[in-house]
Amino acid sequence: MKKKKVFLSLGLLVGVVLLSVVAYFFYLYKSVTDTVQEMHEPFAPSRVVDLESQEPLSFLIAGVDSRGDDHAGRSDTIIVMTVNPNTESIKMLSIPRDTRTEIIGRGMQDKINHAYAFGGVQMTADTVANFLDIPIDHYISINMEGFKGVVDALGGVSVDNDFAFNYGSHSFPEGQLFLNGEEALAYSRMRKEDPRGDFGRNDRQREIVDAVIQEAANIGTITKAGGILGAVGQSVRTDMTLDEMWKLQSNYRDARHNVEQMEIKGNNATINGIYYLQIPDDELARVRSELKEHLEL
Repeated sequence: MKKKKVFLSLGLLVGVVLLSVVAYFFYLYKSVTDTVQEMHEPFAPSRVVDLESQEPLSFLIAGVDSRGDDHAGRSDTIIVMTVNPNTESIKMLSIPRDTRTEIIGRGMQDKINHAYAFGGVQMTADTVANFLDIPIDHYISINMEGFKGVVDALGGVSVDNDFAFNYGSHSFPEGQLFLNGEEALAYSRMRKEDPRGDFGRNDRQREIVDAVIQEAANIGTITKAGGILGAVGQSVRTDMTLDEMWKLQSNYRDARHNVEQMEIKGNNATINGIYYLQIPDDELARVRSELKEHLEL
């Protein structure tokens, strides 16, 4: 009789645990679905990529910096990321915000980051596609103020700082650092103390994005998921559907182990009293060729 009671108690305990697990995963699935719906904002891509066939694809990552009364924001961070599952590699190119190019849809030459203020993500994607002569398949827009919540939800990110500097109330010594959200945002914003100016800041921005990708793929406990979803829903917008995200995670995830940082170089120029970065034709041709090769175009 006692044995039956013990087995019954164990059975009830296992049943409660299983029901709790099922309920949690149902909650998690619903949270994911709700978050993706909140994040989803469609746009017109340059082409349609078949994720099932594992075709190489490209992303525009626009870091929108909106502070104070600046509700529209500015795309102070423009990163093009190409993913090739065949070579299991990613290339990340930061385009300096002062780069002078044609703004598609405006019929004028201007700083590339002005495209966002003129026409949001769509005009930015069209302008970047024209500048680099490659298709932009998907986009991810990140509100940098809100993005610090994503870093905090992940538990922080690791970076390797090249030199010691201060920014605001934060100090960043040289070497390996572990940053919370507020620190990661400050680390990615510093420009004036960097002898490389925007190029140095671009490197740190790419480093933060890469660190978030790596950390998100290596979450040690599923209990972080709720906080991450909440932070992502508030600060990230993308055209990708949930089905596309699942396929991307399933078919392209191994590429994250090999991330190459690219750089585009230019010359300082002042035109009508306004500072620009002019990209020489041969440098632009080099970058275009490397990206096209990675996309297998």
